[in-house]
Amino acid sequence: METPAPQPTSYLSRGWRQRCPACGEGSLFGKYLKVQRECAHCGEELYHHRADDFPAYVVILILGHVLIPLVVEVEMRFTPPMWLHALLWAPLACLLTYLLLPRVKGAIVAYQWNKGMHGFRKAKEARLKEVV
Repeated sequence: METPAPQPTSYLSRGWRQRCPACGEGSLFGKYLKVQRECAHCGEELYHHRADDFPAYVVILILGHVLIPLVVEVEMRFTPPMWLHALLWAPLACLLTYLLLPRVKGAIVAYQWNKGMHGFRKAKEARLKEVV
């Protein structure tokens, strides 16, 4: 099944929504962070990705830039006891990590797919031939 070439940034949006970067229909993940071997909708091979630890680093970077200023602001304004900080920020950090990690990983896998990195090169060359 042929799929049209995606718009310049639509593949990132597809990855963020945890969908196949090629068609946007099939699920990118079989489990929480386990990338499907191939898309069930269009058959695009997805196992080539090499996201490794990069999504975790990106999530740490994002949450650090979001949560640390909030923690400092709350401390400066209200000076709550440390147990309240722990009760507030630890669950929030865990929840945001849980929500962001698959989305960031999806966007990174989609980026690798679009750039033809690793084993995605053949798929990229096939897409370029379709356009020409």
